Amino acid sequence: MTQQAEASRPHIPLQDRLRQLLEGPVALDKRALLGTLYAEVSRYESLAYAAGWNDALATTRRASRRDDDA
Repeated sequence: MTQQAEASRPHIPLQDRLRQLLEGPVALDKRALLGTLYAEVSRYESLAYAAGWNDALATTRRASRRDDDA
């Protein structure tokens, strides 16, 4: 999924999303449930990792601009 598509998805806290999966109307077998949970956790980890890189790049750019201004 692209970053733009990710950004357009509503943000649901991981705990709420997991509750939706566990208590949803569709009964999943164990293998399907574990696969779905793994995909959800992986997606959240990827978003957090990307956010960390974006924060680090922004910090570096700000520091670079301050150095240029000095």
